[in-house]
Amino acid sequence: MIPCIHKQGSSTHGLLNYLYGKGTREEHVDPHLVASFDSMAPDPGRAPSATKEDLQRLLDQPLHLLDEDQRPDQHVWHCSVRAAGTDRILSDVEWADIARRIVAATGIDPGGADSAGCRWAAVRHADDHIHIIATLVREDGRRPDHHRSGQRAQAEARLIEADYDLHRVNPGDGTAAKRPTSAERHKAQRAGRERTAREELREAVRGASAGAASTDEFFDRLAADGLLIRKRIAPSGDLLGYKVALPGDRNKDDEPVFYAGSTLAPDLSLPRIRKRWSLQAEAIAESGPGTAQPVLPPVTHPAFARRRAAAATWQALLIIDHGDDGTAAAQIAAAGEVLDALAKTSAAHTRAELRQAAFVFERAGRSHVRAVRGHDHALRQAAHDLVHSGPALGRGEDGATTAMVIDMAVFLAIAAANWHARRHHSQQAAAAQQAAEHLRAAYQAAAAHPIAALRRRGQRLAPRMRQRQADLLHQALPELAERIQAEPGWPALAATLADARQAGHDPAALLAEATRRRELDSADSLSDVLVWRLRRSAHLPAAPETPQATPTRDGRHTPTPTPATPPAAKAANHPGRPH
Repeated sequence: MIPCIHKQGSSTHGLLNYLYGKGTREEHVDPHLVASFDSMAPDPGRAPSATKEDLQRLLDQPLHLLDEDQRPDQHVWHCSVRAAGTDRILSDVEWADIARRIVAATGIDPGGADSAGCRWAAVRHADDHIHIIATLVREDGRRPDHHRSGQRAQAEARLIEADYDLHRVNPGDGTAAKRPTSAERHKAQRAGRERTAREELREAVRGASAGAASTDEFFDRLAADGLLIRKRIAPSGDLLGYKVALPGDRNKDDEPVFYAGSTLAPDLSLPRIRKRWSLQAEAIAESGPGTAQPVLPPVTHPAFARRRAAAATWQALLIIDHGDDGTAAAQIAAAGEVLDALAKTSAAHTRAELRQAAFVFERAGRSHVRAVRGHDHALRQAAHDLVHSGPALGRGEDGATTAMVIDMAVFLAIAAANWHARRHHSQQAAAAQQAAEHLRAAYQAAAAHPIAALRRRGQRLAPRMRQRQADLLHQALPELAERIQAEPGWPALAATLADARQAGHDPAALLAEATRRRELDSADSLSDVLVWRLRRSAHLPAAPETPQATPTRDGRHTPTPTPATPPAAKAANHPGRPH
């Protein structure tokens, strides 16, 4: 149940006209009073002799207790209370009780020993919500104590949900981005858009800021996405802020509807975005010879960028698990940029789920824990590389490394959900968990082909070689070996173990390291997870080519060797720490 306190108004009659009218799309059905401060209040909806003017005069009567110069200009208080779409249809009696509880909780009409509260009325014109209108002058001529009425209404709504067995909304902490208004939702529906302009712009701005390193780059990306941009410039010529609009989103005067970055989300204001860039630059500059990250080759291929992102995500996981709160909060916020960049650059068959994952994970990136910026450099650099390496193909090394980084991102989202849950950040934990589900769906699409190819290679291993890999698995992971061998992905892991040994690695050591540094309990497929961890840490090709027979001069056929991982791809797996 969502209560929403609207902007205070100056016309009681004007709001009553809307509540008892047909609505902007004739969506209002049977408008009528369900409750009021006085059981004798006239109901213009069902009483033939009652008018809206009658109700308006009754509600506004306390204004006349004050001299005209003492009357508040904005004296109309308006609160809508909406049930979830999955809730049962509540009766008028139930809505009446809910209205009384909301006005009491917000200080509009406290009730009990205080019998001089504000006058109010609750109007219902749909199955799923009511509107409460009140006059912000009490019966004794004083102003009501309705400070922080929005938070008080939300707290009461959580109790109402429990009492009426309704959908439980996760309690917020005031750090969420502003929700679309009812008018914005209706406008999107009329235009046939799934999301409101506010939500589309928030996604576009967040994607443009992902990995950006300068103001010019940020605005260039916004323009490339087709957004209209309006910059706010000081008399000195300094850039102070910006607004953006969708070209097709117009007001009644056929003018674009602009939204300031700060109204899209608290962390999308220009000062907040610039702060990210400055802190990242400072972190790089302050890195001394002993702490500087190794020089990495320039990213020239989407697969290299994805390997680098997978390595950075792995390090972020360890920090979230074991770092202090401020550093962990910074990693979670920066992870949102990686998801934005992945959604922007991945192939069509994974893009929809990745976009949705990035969209919902946005809520997990903000809480009252102050993020210590600068330590998230690796993730922000990974987002930058993903964007600048260009679109990835859905096959070959591009497709396989996409599966590799998504697999790691699933664990990161789960780690973020657990981190928030331990700190009772209910909305953020739910958002991260929801993002993990979308990432799982994206992983299934991305991994289907490369895992199937590795599985076929594993099935073609000689019996003695297959047994050797099974013995190795039981030696390295005795508690998990039987479960892994029962999974469909075991042949793919067997092929990976064989590839690792052929490349000169100790497969048992790789397995032990892959399971020691991070738990596997939340994995859907242990074998899939180990495939990607091993192929990343051992610098194996993510999508090794299947050996094919090539003819020699004498007519015989010899297998074509699997190409080695390019040196640049190997270096891309070293973001600064051993893994």
